[in-house]
Amino acid sequence: MMVSRKPNRREWMGSVAASSLASRSMVASSLMMPGVVAELLASEAGNDPTQPRPTHFPAKAKNVIMIFATGGVSHIDTFDPKSNKNGRDGSGKDKLMGNLFGSKRNDRCGTEVSNLFPHVRDVMDDVCLIRSMKASHFDHSEATLGMHTGSPTFARPSMGSWVSYGLGTENQNLPSFIVIAPHLPYGGTQVYASDFLPAFHQGTRVIPGNNPIGNLKSPGESGKLQDLEFELVDQFNRKHLGDRPHDSALAARMKSFRTAFNMQQSAPEAFDLSSEPEHIRKLYGIDRKTKGPGADFAWQCLVARRLAQRGVRFIELIDTGSRPNWDSHGDMNEHKDLANNVDQPTAALITDLKQQGMLDETMVVWATEFGRTPTKEGNKGRGHHRDCFSVWVAGGGFKGGHVHGETDDIGKYSVTQSVEVHDLHATLLHQMGIDHERLTFRHAGRDFRLTDVHGNVMTELLS
Repeated sequence: MMVSRKPNRREWMGSVAASSLASRSMVASSLMMPGVVAELLASEAGNDPTQPRPTHFPAKAKNVIMIFATGGVSHIDTFDPKSNKNGRDGSGKDKLMGNLFGSKRNDRCGTEVSNLFPHVRDVMDDVCLIRSMKASHFDHSEATLGMHTGSPTFARPSMGSWVSYGLGTENQNLPSFIVIAPHLPYGGTQVYASDFLPAFHQGTRVIPGNNPIGNLKSPGESGKLQDLEFELVDQFNRKHLGDRPHDSALAARMKSFRTAFNMQQSAPEAFDLSSEPEHIRKLYGIDRKTKGPGADFAWQCLVARRLAQRGVRFIELIDTGSRPNWDSHGDMNEHKDLANNVDQPTAALITDLKQQGMLDETMVVWATEFGRTPTKEGNKGRGHHRDCFSVWVAGGGFKGGHVHGETDDIGKYSVTQSVEVHDLHATLLHQMGIDHERLTFRHAGRDFRLTDVHGNVMTELLS
């Protein structure tokens, strides 16, 4: 549901209901809540709030696959490599340290990328690289939440929840927002929470492996018996709700139960890679023997493509948890294994989407919470650095082979075209046909949005 400057009756009711829990006037709000609860349960009447909804203007992209590298990837050693010449090897009083891993340029577009990412370097002609990103905070949890929700300090809905709320889902048998994560990152479940948005817009977490969603398979052998059981539970839930007509959270949970029931048929097929041809498995490195942090990332990337094909609106891939990760304070060589685990699958995802004819309508976003210092910390590590770092976007109408922004010769500050997190969010929403200033939700007496009161669409990144 996208609320414009002139909300209709249904949108106005939803906004009042959302703000009523924090309102001082509980008498007035109690008159509104039963009607809103009824709307949450109106799917059989064709009024399902998860159904696809119109955009503000024609969209370039209809899906997002966000890859989040937990811990703060060093831009200096990856996508903004800096020279190790002139004493930048940790010697000298300034303790400057350049890229430790070497680098080369993409043969077609000339974008320079570290040797940590040789596969991604090969597809940089499909990638729009931002080297002048500025983090919202210098600590992990706050910066991670800032990248996901736009707010480093207050609980706010995740970007995936905002996209689900604004556009709905194209597949009623799967959630509109799915997070594939072996472990939780800094910020915990808040990175995919819906907060004050309706609960069914929160992310559904999937854990890579043989049982990605627990308890998905019915314990019974008869589908008809399960149908009867579900109808009985639904009747009890509705009776329970009848005694609590103001509980929109309960209504949202009931809607989630219906989605979970439908997922028993759709999800196992989406997560089953046995039908994928051998050349695709080799492209992603599904059967490679490399083990370590994020070793199932090939599975995550291939499943992400399959989910996007099946109409899931927003898919996030988190490579590792709060430890071990890219937070290389003591030794930058920790980046090697982490990069090796994600490099080939990440590049394969872009290549596969392009071969499938999906890249034009799918944005692949690679991000981390902040960069790392140009000076060394400890023996050969780096500290947190918020003033500049790199993110990139492939597909979805972004310029391939384009580099936006520039940092100084040691990678400490942006010298041109600095980009805030709100600017990135505004641009991603724009490519999905959403005006970031009109995607609002009324809560606690004010209209909230992903970009708060900030954000500019960066048209210079768009083709």
